Amino acid sequence: MLLAIDIGNTNIAIGVFKAKRLVKHWKIRTEGNKTCDEYSATLLNLLSLSRIEAEKIKSVYFSSVVPPLTPVFQDLSLSLFRIKSVVVGPGLKTGMAILYENPLEVGADRVVAAIGACEKWGGPIIVVDFGTATTFDAVSSKGEYLGGAIAPGIQIAAEALYLKTAKLPRIEIKKPKKAIGRTTVASMQSGLYFGYVGLISNIIEEIKRELGEEVSVVSTGSFAPQISHEIESIDHIEPHLVLEGLRILHERKMGLVPES
Repeated sequence: MLLAIDIGNTNIAIGVFKAKRLVKHWKIRTEGNKTCDEYSATLLNLLSLSRIEAEKIKSVYFSSVVPPLTPVFQDLSLSLFRIKSVVVGPGLKTGMAILYENPLEVGADRVVAAIGACEKWGGPIIVVDFGTATTFDAVSSKGEYLGGAIAPGIQIAAEALYLKTAKLPRIEIKKPKKAIGRTTVASMQSGLYFGYVGLISNIIEEIKRELGEEVSVVSTGSFAPQISHEIESIDHIEPHLVLEGLRILHERKMGLVPES
């Protein structure tokens, strides 16, 4: 079995694969000051509740955009499973050419998601990730990572309204009944929800225009199922795209699938 872990700024996504099948997945809160022992206890508990024996884990792959947690999870892999984990980052051959001016600036999760999307649907393709930040990543018809765009995530925007104003409340992000809100909460929900629908649609169209060819679009991340249905240009929704990308990298290393 493969244990795949995506360490994000807000949440850590964890998945267990048996061959190509994602048999179990969880999300836990990212806490940078937690120790290896604390994360190990949490993970062992999750595995136990799902009746997955730790001894069945034979490979550990992870991506991280939280540098202090990278050595924590490397230690976790060694202590729990006696496995040296594979960390997606500089020095790891992924099979995808990175055409960023400085490839080291690209978040590992963005590269892994692009690999997952390209493997599943082919290029050219645009990946929209509704994470802490809302990211847009473009992959060419040759399977090259071209770059993209980064915008504040919808949750960050909601928190900014709450924290930077005197009277606006913290709200639940959901689609309001009408664009014209008749309460403060409804007005904020309208601005955030419909505002992000517009932001995402516009950036997708700009990237499509620059690519100049027929392009597929896939969305992933926490808010993907909620918002993607509002955006006509999004063709696919894959909530576990980064985990799937980690699985594909594992299969490539094992020689089970060819590189793009």
